[in-house]
Amino acid sequence: MDFGILVNEGPFTHQAADTAYHFAKAALEKGHQVTRVFFYFDGVNTANKLMEPQVDDRNLMKLWSALGAEHGLDMVVCVAAGLRRGLKDEILAEGFHISGLGQLIETGIQADRLVVFGD
Repeated sequence: MDFGILVNEGPFTHQAADTAYHFAKAALEKGHQVTRVFFYFDGVNTANKLMEPQVDDRNLMKLWSALGAEHGLDMVVCVAAGLRRGLKDEILAEGFHISGLGQLIETGIQADRLVVFGD
């Protein structure tokens, strides 16, 4: 199965951000493909390399970066949502890149399923 993943919630505001990561990791471990992970709305904050959570807290930015590097994931940050939240190329974590909603539409067309995490 080929999955597209849409992350709409930020890394510290909703369980959806953690669930999206664990879903992607589990799908890949089971041999499925992940066409693209698209970060939208507050989900774009996941890609901010300036994020410094407490030592005893999980760091979704680092987790996604590692998963993306290991599996060659296409991790896209919505340009409009990112700019509204002050995200620019200079502060994107490794493995993330900025693009437009066309990438989300393409994901919905190419993937067998588009799984949405968050409202």
